[in-house]
Amino acid sequence: MYDSFAIARLIDLWLAEDVGHGDLTAQTMIEPDERGRFAMNAREPLTVAGIEVAAAVFCRYEPRLDVAVAVRDGDAVASGAVLLTVEGPARGLLTAERTALNIVQHLSAIATETARWVALIAHTKARLIDTRKTTPGLRMLEKHAVTCGGGLNHRLGLDNGVMIKDNHIAVCGGITAAVARARRQLPTLTKIEVECDRLDQVDEALAAGADVIMLDNMSLPDMRAAVARVGGRVPLEASGGIRFDTIKAIAETGVDYISTSKITQGARPIDIGLDAA
Repeated sequence: MYDSFAIARLIDLWLAEDVGHGDLTAQTMIEPDERGRFAMNAREPLTVAGIEVAAAVFCRYEPRLDVAVAVRDGDAVASGAVLLTVEGPARGLLTAERTALNIVQHLSAIATETARWVALIAHTKARLIDTRKTTPGLRMLEKHAVTCGGGLNHRLGLDNGVMIKDNHIAVCGGITAAVARARRQLPTLTKIEVECDRLDQVDEALAAGADVIMLDNMSLPDMRAAVARVGGRVPLEASGGIRFDTIKAIAETGVDYISTSKITQGARPIDIGLDAA
């Protein structure tokens, strides 16, 4: 989910960056009254994300364009599927083309990659979640793309919850002291998560009243031991060094969540084109 007001501001920035002082190609070759009709097509199987944003790009630059969206975010489509059609003044349509394609390609790549990872752990209770390692300025949209692929969002920002990491623990003098400091000033319904890289830290975090415990770069045997020690009293998140070839075994340890930046930072480009229709 994303806010349309915030998206409008982003679209203005994207278009200003690409158009500059004017589209020399379109303005010198295309007459103002010429019209065009084009279809945005998937050129490979993919999970859709950002299609409404792409439509908004066209309409923002040229309000007279008629855009018909044919799919929804989260849809898995085959190669050749029509994602949207756009018809109207050709000059504005062609000027906005690349910006619209860029955003839907980028977000659909994240959604498609997320869906690949989610499928690997579907037989377990573990859920895949993202991280704050996102492209500056695009976090809201990239996290939306993760949900389109079947993943969940971790914190949207630093103001969404307390994450006590090793450096916080070092400054405070220990997990117990760190949790106590956070709890004194924290809003009642806000959760505290503690990062642990050893089993004794898991015990301390649990005793200190952590709401969620992160198992950071732990071995599979230690993850299984942590699951047994916690016994379902708080959710456990596995994080650090998660790979496509290891996530299945990690999920099978019994953890509740697995977080990785690979789904936002490592998604390969998706091929989507705009073709005359």
